[in-house]
Amino acid sequence: MSDLARYVMIGGFLGAGKTTAVARLAQHLTDQGKRVGLICNDQSSGLVDTTLLRSKGFSVEEITGGCFCCRFNSLLDAAERLTEGSRPDLFLAEPVGSCTDLVATVSYPLRRIYGERFTVAPLSVMVDPMRAARILGLADGRSFSEKVVYVYRKQLQEADLIVINKCDSQSSAFLERLRSALAETHPRADIFTCSVKDGTEVEPWFEAVLSGDTPTSPPLEIDYDVYAEGEALLGWLNCTVRLQSEEPFDGNQTLVELAEKIRAGVSQTGKDIAHLKMTLDSQDGTGTLSVVSLVGVDRSADLRESLLDRVSGGELVINLRAEVDPSHLESVTREAVGSIDSVQATVEHLEQLRPGRPTPTHRMT
Repeated sequence: MSDLARYVMIGGFLGAGKTTAVARLAQHLTDQGKRVGLICNDQSSGLVDTTLLRSKGFSVEEITGGCFCCRFNSLLDAAERLTEGSRPDLFLAEPVGSCTDLVATVSYPLRRIYGERFTVAPLSVMVDPMRAARILGLADGRSFSEKVVYVYRKQLQEADLIVINKCDSQSSAFLERLRSALAETHPRADIFTCSVKDGTEVEPWFEAVLSGDTPTSPPLEIDYDVYAEGEALLGWLNCTVRLQSEEPFDGNQTLVELAEKIRAGVSQTGKDIAHLKMTLDSQDGTGTLSVVSLVGVDRSADLRESLLDRVSGGELVINLRAEVDPSHLESVTREAVGSIDSVQATVEHLEQLRPGRPTPTHRMT
C-alpha cells in the first residue's frame, strides 16, 4: 500500500448496511495493525452511526448539515483532525444514504487537488437485496416514487464495486438472480455478495477495496433537478431522548417495540421507510448498546446488538428516513416515544427536515 493515506468511500442507499460495513472493515484493518479514521455524514446532527462506531473504540469524525459533496472542505477538516489525533493509514468515509454523484464531486477532487495526501479507493455501493430486487422489478412489495428511485439507480450507475449485502437473509437462488440482473445493467462494476453483519464472504470485497487501482471511470450523467427533487421527497428525523425509570427495564425489547410503533405509524401513509435506526446507551461504562434497524414498513425490526442486562435509563438516539412529510415523522415518533410503558421519556433534541438541493463544492469531469 502507498505511504499516502487511502481514502475509502462506502456508499449506497439508506438501509443497505453501510455503517456495519464500515465497522467490519475498520476492525479487519485494526486487526492487521493499521490505523483507521472514520468519517460519518448526515443532513443533521445526532447520528446513530457515530454513537455506534465510537462505542466500538474507533476514532470518528462527524460531518452534518449536508453531504460530502456539499461539505467538501469539512471533509478535509475532518481528515485533518483525525490525522492530528492518530495519523490513520486509511480513512473510511460513509456518505449520506440519499447522496450520489460522489465520483465527480468527491473522488476526482481528492485525486486532482489533494493527490499528494490521498490515494482513492474504488467507490463501493452497498445494496440491500430485497430493496434492490423490488426496484429492479424482480420482486413485489412497497417501494419508492420514481424520483427517489432515480437517485437509487444513479448510485448503482457510478459504483466501481457493487456489494450485495445481507446474503444471510435470502436464498442463494434469489441472490443469483439479483446478481445476474445487476451484472447485466451495470457491466462496468465488479459485484460481490456477502454479509457484513456476520463476516460471510467479505474478504474478496476487502481485497478489491484495499488493493484496487484508483478508477478512471467517466463522471456520472445526472440531472440535478431530478436528483434534488428525489432527495427532497425523503423526510428526515434525528431525535435524542433521555429515558429514566424507577425499576430496571428491558432496553432491547423497548427498542424493538418502539420500532414497531413507528413502523405502524408510517405504514398508515401508504409510503415506505427508507431506514429507521435506533440505539440505546445505558451509559453504565460497559460500552454496550442496544441497536435496532428496520428497512421498509413490511419488514420486522432487527435487533442488531443487545444490552447485556436490564437498565434503569439511558440515552436513546433515533434516526428515521422515510418518503413521508417530516412533520408527520415527528408526530409518529413523539407518540411512539410517549407510549413507552413505565419509563419517563424526555425529548432532548429533535430535528426534522427535507434535504436541500445538493450544491457541490467541486464537480470535476
